[in-house]
Amino acid sequence: MDIKTQLFLLTCAFSPLVFANDSTGYVGTGGIQYLKNKNIAMQSEDLFISKKLIKVDYLYKNLSANDVEETVVFPLPAVESFMDSDFARTDTLIKSFKIVANGQNVAYQTHVRAFMQPLKKSGETDWDAKALDVTNAMKECGLSDQELQSPWTQKIDRQLINKKIFNCQNPQIKSLLKGTQYEDEINWSAQVIYSWKQKFKANSITRIQHQYKPLVGGSVALFDTDENKVFCMDQQFKQGLKKSNAEHAPYSALSYILTTGANWAKPIENFKLTVERDPGELVSFCWKGKVTKLSPTRFQMVEKNFVPKQDIDIIFVPVKH
Repeated sequence: MDIKTQLFLLTCAFSPLVFANDSTGYVGTGGIQYLKNKNIAMQSEDLFISKKLIKVDYLYKNLSANDVEETVVFPLPAVESFMDSDFARTDTLIKSFKIVANGQNVAYQTHVRAFMQPLKKSGETDWDAKALDVTNAMKECGLSDQELQSPWTQKIDRQLINKKIFNCQNPQIKSLLKGTQYEDEINWSAQVIYSWKQKFKANSITRIQHQYKPLVGGSVALFDTDENKVFCMDQQFKQGLKKSNAEHAPYSALSYILTTGANWAKPIENFKLTVERDPGELVSFCWKGKVTKLSPTRFQMVEKNFVPKQDIDIIFVPVKH
């Protein structure tokens, strides 16, 4: 399967997760992936998550007697071109992203896709519909890859890009902008995808590591009815909030996409996830297996033959002692 096909399939799988109502938005990021290859198994995954850093250490086993070269991808989700000032700092993730394979830094390629929401028959934006890929149309409008990355890098004046899109004569863009006035904000989103060619030697182990600063959001006030299911806040967590008079305190949150780990030849033979909170914080997240408290600030989950079936959302609440 060629890279264009892979990128098309992957762009269909990711969408932004954004909190509203006095909240700071965040989007879920995850690990490296490609579509299933029967010869490559993930022998182990050692994942560390904190508000300051996400890092992953993988060991892959080529089960065949032949070298295998695959295009490996790391897809970021789509983020909107217009974001409130308190949205998660997407530019810090871009600047901090790093990949190492067998001890050597990897020179990866950067791809960008642009999306717009279709219109309803009434002419209103259909936010419930699947976003349309308008990358080629945007490029026909004269937008460069750097300009299309601007929702992530935040380097280019949004108004200049809006003007270029508004004046575009591409039929698809003109149709999607029907009813839009010159002074209106144009709604579109951008997805960044990193890719590189990786050789997996025959009957050998390949070690790949990557790290980046996560997209951390949250809210100015915690409300149990809204967040309880998302973060699996148990009775002990709620008692800690009550004891510290923090039942409606501001909080931070992040999301990590675990389910991409199911894309390999076999279940993950050895999986380890460590979550770190800051001192003076409570932390909560959903996990079906055993959670071990390693220290006052670190929690660890260890699984054998692991097939991730859901992603993880983590809440951090500062409390008084």
